[in-house]
Amino acid sequence: MFAIKARSSFRAATGFSKMFSTSNITRQANPIASSIKWENPYKQSEFFVAKENGFLPRQDPLIELPKQFSELESLMQEMPLNLPNGQKGLLYHGKLGEEVVRRLPLYDVANIEDHRLLAALFRDYTYLASAYLLEPCDINHRASGSYGLGRQTLIKNIAVPLEIVAKKIGAKPFMEYALSYSLYNYKRLDTSKPPEFSNVELIRGFSKCIDEHGFILVHVDMVKHSGKLVGASLDALDAVKANDRPAFNKAIQEYFESLLIINTAMETMWKRSDPTKYLSFRTFIMGTKNQPMFPKGVIYEGSADTSPRFYRGESGANDSMIPLSDNLFELTDGMPSNPLTQVLRDFRTYRPVNHHAFLDYVENEARRVGVLKYAAQDSVSAAILLRNLDQIRDFRHRHWTFTVEYIIKNSDHPTATGGSPIVTWLPNQLRSVLAAIETISTAIDTTKLDLEMQDIVHNIRRRAVAQVRALERQVNEFQEDRFKDQSKYEG
Repeated sequence: MFAIKARSSFRAATGFSKMFSTSNITRQANPIASSIKWENPYKQSEFFVAKENGFLPRQDPLIELPKQFSELESLMQEMPLNLPNGQKGLLYHGKLGEEVVRRLPLYDVANIEDHRLLAALFRDYTYLASAYLLEPCDINHRASGSYGLGRQTLIKNIAVPLEIVAKKIGAKPFMEYALSYSLYNYKRLDTSKPPEFSNVELIRGFSKCIDEHGFILVHVDMVKHSGKLVGASLDALDAVKANDRPAFNKAIQEYFESLLIINTAMETMWKRSDPTKYLSFRTFIMGTKNQPMFPKGVIYEGSADTSPRFYRGESGANDSMIPLSDNLFELTDGMPSNPLTQVLRDFRTYRPVNHHAFLDYVENEARRVGVLKYAAQDSVSAAILLRNLDQIRDFRHRHWTFTVEYIIKNSDHPTATGGSPIVTWLPNQLRSVLAAIETISTAIDTTKLDLEMQDIVHNIRRRAVAQVRALERQVNEFQEDRFKDQSKYEG
């Protein structure tokens, strides 16, 4: 019922958005010379943040490893629970671990400098590492519904090359959302067309079922629109610095319209990945931090660092689009100072180096030029800003609804794949944007807006006020029912 209501409010919100998107407000601006300069500091990285590709890699991911890695490639193709020929793979039979020990060489990757190959190796070694460590948990979960313990040591033939490759590309030696699981894991069927959902297939997978295909590739379909976010964010910063009100309004209107498109793509998750099937492949994207399956972390065999490793698992929270939005509109600074926000900051370290640098750049520049203050000085600017916050709210609300429908209703596991508390973490960020909507909406002088925009502002505020009450009620019910002590996972 909760999900149905969420989808209904989404359709209502998009109706307003389409009605206003052709407003004359955004046609008054002339292009201004860019005075704020962004340059990717890591020039060779496959993830190169730009208006053309946004947060997707600069070129299509490498689909297959070269022949020198033939045994690794064979294991990756034989690994999934379900194989293309209708047969079952190594993970289904619980045979992956022994086949890795028997067949995987200790590849020498020290001299590899080709960044496209490094990116593919990172993807494949992290996929293999997660499958190897979590294979016993998947077997236990299929048999009993509980995970048990994973393998507590990562074999050196995976651990050593993974650490070397990770260091070369500036990543942690564990699976990440962009670098491994989603954004470097698609192949275009028609290379002359964009990587939209109908034109992409998975390269690697743990299950290779239709629901895993949908779950991963909806994210690619969303992020293919992120170039417009990148461009609009830079244009907005330029406009504030130049004190060009029409250009600022145009930039944040374009940002809003891009968020709307991304939210529309996100909404397709419901029909492309069945919530009741998610747990069949979720096991393998768990991390080693705040997870009962790895109470003492994981030892990386053959590494000079002999300490136990604790890494967050793959999570959509690693995506860069909403953190960019938080930073551009100075929401990050307004988030509560609590352990859950510290978890958010930790999540933001699990992303490509240029993503991380760009997010820091926008956060610092937005604070320096005063984006929020500048928007508040004009009622129209503030109203367009409010529409962006409403789209951020909509994104976070849908993410929370996914958590409810895909996980909480089907599992008692206390943490999300990234190790955050399953009930309290997402509401922490959602409350923050709801509070910002309340503050900004009440400060707007609506008499200076046309009737259409007045109506939009009032509806955004009413929706946010209602959602605050519904969210608190829902979180309290989950905590009283099955998730009583979430605080232990706030580290």
